[in-house]
Amino acid sequence: MAKLKTGRHTGSLKQARKSKRQQKFNRNVKFNIRVAIKTLRKAVTDKNTEAIKKALSEAVSKIDKAAKHNIFHPNASNRKKSQMMRLASGASK
Repeated sequence: MAKLKTGRHTGSLKQARKSKRQQKFNRNVKFNIRVAIKTLRKAVTDKNTEAIKKALSEAVSKIDKAAKHNIFHPNASNRKKSQMMRLASGASK
């Protein structure tokens, strides 16, 4: 194992490493949510009710998990879910 640099700024160096690791994780989660929303929109344009239900539940689940881990603010996640629900309910009529 490499020898750690000890000195004045070791705490900030460690925090920078943690921040970079967390940034990669958050970026991946947000990307997966965008993909789920795009899948829902495609199902809505195709007017496939089964695909809409499946895509909606998957997207809502991913958004809830992201809000639980503080990737999204709770109000932002509720807003996103509400927009998707309106989109899905408008397509089913």
